[in-house]
Amino acid sequence: MRFILTGGNASDPKFGIPLLSGLPARHVLADKAYDTYAILDFVETGGAQPVIPQRKCMPRKRAFDPVKYKLRNRIERTIGKLKQLRRIATRYDRIPQNYMASLCLAAISFWC
Repeated sequence: MRFILTGGNASDPKFGIPLLSGLPARHVLADKAYDTYAILDFVETGGAQPVIPQRKCMPRKRAFDPVKYKLRNRIERTIGKLKQLRRIATRYDRIPQNYMASLCLAAISFWC
């Protein structure tokens, strides 16, 4: 598991490759925002299969497995659980290292 702290106005796809680099995976599940040539090429060269719905503006057709994509619901539920924690949702910790520590401790409590 990996977290990257960004500003609230940062776009998600910009941090897709740094988030995925070095993680072994057979499949990468993501939403349509991550349907970019750079991320798709990075995932495919790493030997993984992208399970990302295709945006209408993308001309390159590729296979998409909706059954595997439904597993992405687990990710969304976990993020929802983290947002239920008041300390995480309201960002009481103003120092990024302290906020990351709180986030990791909260995530550990959900996955163990």
